Amino acid sequence: MSPRNDDTPRRGEQPRRGTSRDLPTEGNGTEETGRGRGFGGIGDARAYTPRGRTLAERDQRTRSPRAGRNTDPFRPALQVLDGGRPQRGRRPPDAEPPATDDPGRREQSDPRGKKGTGQSDSRREPPRSRRPEPVEDDGDELRRRRERTAGRGVRVRDNARSAGTAAKAARDVRSTSSTRTKTARTVAKGKGAPTATKSRAVRAIAPEPPKLANPTKRLRLGTVMALSLFVMIGVRLVVLQVASSPADAARLIKLREDRISEITLPAPRGSILDRDGTVLAHSVEARYVAADPVLVKNPATTAATLAPLLGVAASKLIPKMTKHTRPDGRQSRFEFLAQGVDIGVGDRIAAMKLGGIVVKQDERRDVPGADLGANLIGFTGADNSGLEGIEGRYDSLLRGTAGTQEFEIGKGDLNAPVPGGYQHYVEPQPGTSIELTIDADLQYRVQQILSDQLRDWKATIGGAVVIDVKTGEVLAQASYPPYNAQKPLDYSPADREDVPSAIVADPGSVHKVFMIGAALQEGLITPDSAITVGPALMRGGYRFQDSHMQPKGTKMTIPGILALSSNVGTILISDQLGKQKVYEYQQKFGLGKSTNEGVAGEATGRILAPDEWSGSASGSVPIGMSVDATLVQMAAGYAAIANDGTYVQPHIVKSYISGKDGKVTNSPAPDTHQVLRPDVAKELRTMMEAVVDEEDATGTQARVNGYRVAGKTGTGKRLIDGQYTSSNYGSFIGMAPAENPRFVIAVSAEVAHGTGGDVAAPAFSKMMSFALLHYRVPPSTTKPPTFRIHP
Repeated sequence: MSPRNDDTPRRGEQPRRGTSRDLPTEGNGTEETGRGRGFGGIGDARAYTPRGRTLAERDQRTRSPRAGRNTDPFRPALQVLDGGRPQRGRRPPDAEPPATDDPGRREQSDPRGKKGTGQSDSRREPPRSRRPEPVEDDGDELRRRRERTAGRGVRVRDNARSAGTAAKAARDVRSTSSTRTKTARTVAKGKGAPTATKSRAVRAIAPEPPKLANPTKRLRLGTVMALSLFVMIGVRLVVLQVASSPADAARLIKLREDRISEITLPAPRGSILDRDGTVLAHSVEARYVAADPVLVKNPATTAATLAPLLGVAASKLIPKMTKHTRPDGRQSRFEFLAQGVDIGVGDRIAAMKLGGIVVKQDERRDVPGADLGANLIGFTGADNSGLEGIEGRYDSLLRGTAGTQEFEIGKGDLNAPVPGGYQHYVEPQPGTSIELTIDADLQYRVQQILSDQLRDWKATIGGAVVIDVKTGEVLAQASYPPYNAQKPLDYSPADREDVPSAIVADPGSVHKVFMIGAALQEGLITPDSAITVGPALMRGGYRFQDSHMQPKGTKMTIPGILALSSNVGTILISDQLGKQKVYEYQQKFGLGKSTNEGVAGEATGRILAPDEWSGSASGSVPIGMSVDATLVQMAAGYAAIANDGTYVQPHIVKSYISGKDGKVTNSPAPDTHQVLRPDVAKELRTMMEAVVDEEDATGTQARVNGYRVAGKTGTGKRLIDGQYTSSNYGSFIGMAPAENPRFVIAVSAEVAHGTGGDVAAPAFSKMMSFALLHYRVPPSTTKPPTFRIHP
C-alpha cells in the first residue's frame, strides 16, 4: 500500500543542515497539503548551482565540521537531467517521456499549470553514492530503476518542482553550466493517468549523513575525569597524613614493616700493614650462612645438616631458624647462622638448596703470619668487629661505615626483592687501613729470639720492645707466649695479652738510672762523684742491702754504683733529691701515665706521690720498688736518655690509608719534652756502658760485637691482686751504639729463678745485633772508656 500524502517523512519535518528547505509541491493545478523538497526562491536555487554559493552559506560552511571542502558534504549535488538522463549527449526534444504505471501517483501541476496525477514515494531509498543517479523517463525503464534502487536502499522522489522555481533554477543552471539543456516540461493527460513529460529533472535524495564525534566534548570529559582523579588522590593523602587517627597510622606502619626486609651490608674492613706495606691482617672473601625462619620447614632437620659444616652446635642453630619475633615486635626474617665461612663450605651448603637457607658473599679476617705480632694486632669477632689489640683500638676506623639494603619481600627467595617494589640501598663505605711502625722482619726475629730464650728458662710471661730513639717509632713489640690469631678462642685471655703494654711490675734496678740522671741534672752529683756505701740501710723498719755487699765505709763511683747495681748508693743519691724531685723526674721520664702508643688495653702504671710515701718509701722507690710500670714506659724513658735527654712519645701507628680514595694521612706528631740536658744525657749513657763492659757488672751478657752498648739490668716483682708473686721479674734495657744510639731495646721475663742479667740480657744481645745489621747501622769506631768501681 502506498503511503499517504500527509504522512510525515521518516527523516522528520526539517532536513539536516545543508539540505534545501521544504517547499510546497505542485500538483496538477492544485497545491497539495504535504510538503516536498524544492527551491523556495532564486537564492535557494543559486545555492545549489556550482557558482551560486552565497556569502551566508559560505559563513555556514565555515562553521560546519567540513568547512574546508569545496562543496557541502551534507547536500547532494544538483544535476539537471534532460529526459531523465545525464547530459552526456543531447536528447531529441520530441522524445516521448516515459510512462509510469504507478496507480498511486498523485496529480501534480507542471510548470504550465496543467493538472496531472501522480504520487510521491515517501519511502525514499538512499543512493549508493552521494552523487544522484539519473532516472530515465521511460516507464518500463523507470520501473526497473526503482526496483533496482529499492534493493540498494535508494529512494527516488518524483515530485516536480513548481513551474516558476524550476524555470528559475534551470535558467540559473544554463547560465553557469557549459552545456545547456532544455527545460523539462510535464504534460498532464488526465486524473489518475500517468503524466507524460518530454523532460523531467529527477533528483536522488542523499542518505542521512553519519553523525560525527565531537572531539571538544571528549577532551572536556577527559579533563574533568583526570582532575577528579587527582582531587580524590589529594583528598586521600590529606586524610591519611592529617586526619587519620594514630591507630590508622600505626596500622599502616605495621603493614609496611611486615613487608620490608632490612639487611646490614658490612663495609670492607681496612687492612693492618707494617711500615713497608706488608700485610699483617686483612679481610679475605668468604661466605655467610643465614636463615629466614618463616621459610625454614623443619628447623631441627636443617640444623642437624648444617651443624657439622658450620662448626656450630645444632642447639644454637635451631632457635635462630624457628619462627620468632624481634625485640621490636617485628617477625624475624633474617638470622645469621655463621659468618666468615670458607668459600668451599659455603658452596656445599648452597648446593643443598635447603629451604629458607641462604649463602651470600662475606669477608673473613685473615692474619697471614698467624702468630706474627698477634698479641699486638689482636683479633676480630664473628661479625668482623675488633675485640683486642690494634683491631679493637681502631675498630671504628678499620670497619668503615656499614651500608643497608631495604626491600619489599614476598613469598620467594629470601633476598629477592619484589620487582617494582620498595627498595632503598645505602652503599657501605670501606674501612681505613692502618700502616704501623712495625717492621715485620724485625718483629719476626725479635719474637723468635724471645720465645727461644724464655722457653729455655721456663718463663711464664715475657715481652720485648724495640724503639727508634729519634722518632719514637716502635719497630717491634713481642709477647711471650704467642698465640695464633687465626684461632684466638683456642687461647686464654692471659695468653692473648700484649705483655709490653698491659703487664705492670716493679721495674727494679732499671729504675735507678732515672734517679742518677735526675741527680746529674740537678747538679747534686757528677760523673766523678763518689758515694760512701755500707752493707745496708734501714728505712721504715725494712733493711735495704746490695747484692754485691760492700764493707762499711766503702766508697763507690757513679759508674760503679750502676755496674754493681748498688741499692744503698742509689738510695743515698735519692735522699739528696728529696721525694718531691723523685716524683717529678719519674713523671718526666713517662711513669705514672699511659704512653698512649696506640695499643688497646695499655696500662697506666702507678707511682707514689710525695704525700703517699711511707717510712720505707724513701728506700723502696729509688730502687724501683713500690713503682708500677710497663715495659713500654721504661723503654720510652731510656729512649729519652738515648735521644740526648728529649722524651719522644712512643707510637705504633705510622699513617692511615683511606679505603675510599687511598689518601695517606700521617699520624699526629708524637709529644715531646725535655728531661735532661744533652750533656747530662751523654754523661749518663757513658756511665751506663760500665754495666756491660765491666767484668763484675750485672749486664755483661748484653754485649754486641762491634758496637758499644749502654744499659741496665733489673730484677723486680709482679703484683697480682695486691700480692707479690714468688717469681722474679727480670729485665734489661739498653741502647746501641752507645756513642750515638739508634735503637733502644727492652726485654723482660717472669721466671722462677734468675735475674735480669741472666734471662733478659742474652736475649737483648741477639735482638740488638739483628736490628743494627738489618738497618745497616755502622759499627762503633771508638772503644768504650775505662771505668773504675772505686775511686
